[in-house]
Amino acid sequence: MKLSTRGRYAVMALADLAARKAQKPVPLAAIATSQNISQEYLEQLFARLRRAGLVESVRGPGGGYRLSRDPESIFVIDIIRAADEPLQVTRCADGDGVLGCQNGEACITHELWSALSRQICNFLSHITLGDVVERRNLALAAEVRRTSALTPHHTAHGGAAREKEDA
Repeated sequence: MKLSTRGRYAVMALADLAARKAQKPVPLAAIATSQNISQEYLEQLFARLRRAGLVESVRGPGGGYRLSRDPESIFVIDIIRAADEPLQVTRCADGDGVLGCQNGEACITHELWSALSRQICNFLSHITLGDVVERRNLALAAEVRRTSALTPHHTAHGGAAREKEDA
């Protein structure tokens, strides 16, 4: 898996920000010290995260950053993508084998690595920043979200059972 420090540091920084549960903005210097990441590097990351709508900046004395929405609605995949981090497991130039990874064709293990890449993206698409900060069982959280997304939601009294009776 090709995930550089940019994606990891973005997740770490936002997890730090979320864990503080601060109503007031948090200076990047505080996150830099807490996570042992250079403040200059964080400034670059937070510019990307702000453009993606994941954080808000407040200028002036007492300024800093805060999450733009609840940690339960921010998915890890969104943070990694906002950091402009490619999630690529294959060695293909384009990541999906269209250009090929070996003499213009997909190599013999392409489907293995491609499937793994899809699994990783799927997992990260079902894990929220809240899950990370609350130290939940991430595999269970992802599975619950994945299966609930596949199951039709019924808000009427009686739900699916009532629909069967009406049929």
